Amino acid sequence: MPPYDAVPSLSRRALLGATATATAAATAGPGLAAALPPGALADVAQRPAGLQGALPRQVDVVVVGGGISGLVAAREVAARGRSVLLVEARDRVGGRVLNHRLEAGGVIEAGGAFVGPTQDHITRLAKELGVATFLEHNTGSNVYVSSLTGRTEFTGTVPPDPTILVDAAVLLGLIDRYAAEIDVEAPWDHPRAREWDGTSLGEFIRRSSLNAAGVTNLIKSWTQPGFGADPDELSFLFTLWYVACSGNERNVGTFSRNSDTANGAQERRFVGGSQLIPLRLAKRLGEVVALRAPVRRIEQKDDRVLVQTGRGTVRARRVVVAAPPPLVLDIDWFPRLPVRRTQLLRSMDMGRLMKCDAVYDKPFWRDAGLTGFGINDSGAARAVFDNSPRDGSPGVLLAFVGGSTWREYGVLPRAKRRKAVLEGFAAMFGERALRPIEYTEQDWTQERWTRGGPTAFHAPGTLVDHGPAIRRPFGRVHWAGTETSTYWSGYMDGAVRAGKRAAVEVLERL
Repeated sequence: MPPYDAVPSLSRRALLGATATATAAATAGPGLAAALPPGALADVAQRPAGLQGALPRQVDVVVVGGGISGLVAAREVAARGRSVLLVEARDRVGGRVLNHRLEAGGVIEAGGAFVGPTQDHITRLAKELGVATFLEHNTGSNVYVSSLTGRTEFTGTVPPDPTILVDAAVLLGLIDRYAAEIDVEAPWDHPRAREWDGTSLGEFIRRSSLNAAGVTNLIKSWTQPGFGADPDELSFLFTLWYVACSGNERNVGTFSRNSDTANGAQERRFVGGSQLIPLRLAKRLGEVVALRAPVRRIEQKDDRVLVQTGRGTVRARRVVVAAPPPLVLDIDWFPRLPVRRTQLLRSMDMGRLMKCDAVYDKPFWRDAGLTGFGINDSGAARAVFDNSPRDGSPGVLLAFVGGSTWREYGVLPRAKRRKAVLEGFAAMFGERALRPIEYTEQDWTQERWTRGGPTAFHAPGTLVDHGPAIRRPFGRVHWAGTETSTYWSGYMDGAVRAGKRAAVEVLERL
């Protein structure tokens, strides 16, 4: 364990590159078609037909939610020879993982995208399904735009701003030290849990920094894309737990692994888009999957559960719910959800996040020796990535618009927001960024069956009192979804882990 005042070694994205979580985006374009595995582009546009007609009257297990976590749970149950039905409200599978076909051809990801070291569950699943990965572009200089010092190119560390550099180093040292003490299965058991939970990340920064305003503004470049929230909205205990989750049973989680590109969570993307994974899972499950079947009521009676959907009612022995927390509260429950479960769900806020992509004929910033990664301490494009496909054609720049930046720009008319985003790109990479051949955006707050992104988070004062209910079954109902994972919560790897755990729970009780 490092000493209390240790100053960590900062990679060039250790503080800033965390601008993407499970649900950060990657892109592909026209030039990718030749590199895709056979049938990959067909998969992108595919809407698995699934079960047509009436739903079965009775199965062993009903899974609610067709994201990666629910699909994995259904697959695990089916593999053990048990009857299972997955019901999904949308007309597609994937949940917060969503591909988008560009007008010029090729695919970008409008939802979760990145994978990296220790995310072994999602990478094994992808390999099994024939979905390859490629390295995120990570060579050249980054760009930092400051309202005080102007535009700066830098490599190897955080922006060379002397007013924040030392504070940032000390802050990361403290976060890593404290996160190493957290039990990922029970963060509320730490001796200082209530103290840390009652403190926001923003408040902790103000207490431990000389230039608190500057460091807080910089840390927004991690929290806004990663949580769809600002530092003052996040419990400090939740933040420490989230960092602690950035590892596995053999590797302690660190801020660097959570935030970095090389050797970090943003290291790789999926060829053909991450939605290929749920699409291919659903194809293998076939009629186990029922789309356009929103769940309206879950009623537990003696030795059975009745799940009422928009397509009919199904009786089951066990149910797995793998839906975003706010949607669980919309279900009519009988008996009512336990008070602790209800309080937990009400305390888990979905972040506010949208992703804005500008497409160019090529990644022109690379010719200038730039990575395509940039950060601005103001404006609509606070955190920017090069999201070009593996072969570099076309060029794509991505801006994450989250938290208070979403509240300022997400509510604007599309034309005004587009202008603000492109001006942000131009401040980093020049006037050529003002003339994309295509522009697209995905606002997760407008998704009816998600209501935000990329993940649900805990506000100050909510994790200790309500967190212990997160995986506790409610009678014959069990819980999946990435937020219930003990490692890589909020990421696709966490979704796979949670689906497997929930499947084990129900199989043991059937």
